[in-house]
Amino acid sequence: MDILSEITDHKRIEVELQKQAVSPEQLREQVRDLMENSPAPRRSMKRALASSPAGIIAEFKRRSPSKGWIYETAKADEIPAAYEAAGASAISILTDAKFFGGSLRDIRMARPLVDIPILRKDFIIDEYQLLQARIAGADAVLLIAACLTQEECADLTARAHALGLEVLLEIHSPRELAYISKDVDMVGVNNRNLGTFVTDVENSFRIAGQLRQTIAGVRNIPDAQGSSDTPRNLPLLVSESGISHPETICRLRTAGFRGFLIGETFMKAPRPGDALKGFIQGIEETEAQKSL
Repeated sequence: MDILSEITDHKRIEVELQKQAVSPEQLREQVRDLMENSPAPRRSMKRALASSPAGIIAEFKRRSPSKGWIYETAKADEIPAAYEAAGASAISILTDAKFFGGSLRDIRMARPLVDIPILRKDFIIDEYQLLQARIAGADAVLLIAACLTQEECADLTARAHALGLEVLLEIHSPRELAYISKDVDMVGVNNRNLGTFVTDVENSFRIAGQLRQTIAGVRNIPDAQGSSDTPRNLPLLVSESGISHPETICRLRTAGFRGFLIGETFMKAPRPGDALKGFIQGIEETEAQKSL
C-alpha cells in the first residue's frame, strides 16, 4: 500500500467516527445558522493570487509522512499572521492530525488574526469535511484528483460552492486532466508524488502545455445559459510543493502559473515569516535583473 492509499483509508474511518460524535445534520444546522445570522466576508483565494505580484500560498505544516516532524511546536496563532505580514497572498493550513500534525483548530485559531484567504488542505472525500471547513473559517478547500472519481470531484465542487468555498483541484499527472472543468476555481499541479512523496518541481513544467490546452478547451464549453467562459473566469494555475528558489517562481510564471504553494521551505526555518519575506525579496530581485 502506498502512502496515499494509507492516508485515504484512514481518512474514511476518521470521518465516520466524527459523524458518530457530531452528525452531518448537526453540522448542516451550524452552517445554516452561520450563513444566515453571522455571514463572514468571503475571501477569494483565486482573486488574491491573480492580483498579487508574488502569488505565494504560504503553508502552515508541522510534519509530513516522509520527513517526520518539520516544526513540531509551530503555533497557529503566530505563524499565519507572520506569513501575512511578510506578504503571503493566501495561507494553506494542513488539518490532518495523524500524518501532518494539524487540526481544524489551527484554522479556527488563525482565522481572526489574518485577513487573507485560508485554504483547508486535507484529504477531502466527504461533504462532511466541507461543512467542517466552512464552520472553522476556511475560504477554500483542496480536492485531490487521485483520491476521488471524476463524479465525486464534480459533486464535492458543487457542494463546496454552495457553502461559499472556492476549490483548488489538485492533479499530478496528465491522466488527471480530465478532472478539470469550468467549475473549479484553481488547478494545482502537485510536484510531490503522492505515492512516494518524492518532489520534483519539473513536474509542473512537464504538464504545463497540456494543462493550458485543457483549460483553453474548457473555455469553449457553454454553460446552462449557452454562453462560454471568458479568460478571466478560467481556472487559475497553481504549482504546489518542491519550490525552494525564487528563480523557480519566475520560470513558473512564464509557464502560466500564478499561484505557488510553498511549505517546507518556510517551515524548516526558525522564523517562517522571515523566510517568506526573504523569499519574496528574492523574487523581486530576480525580476528586476531580468528587466535590465
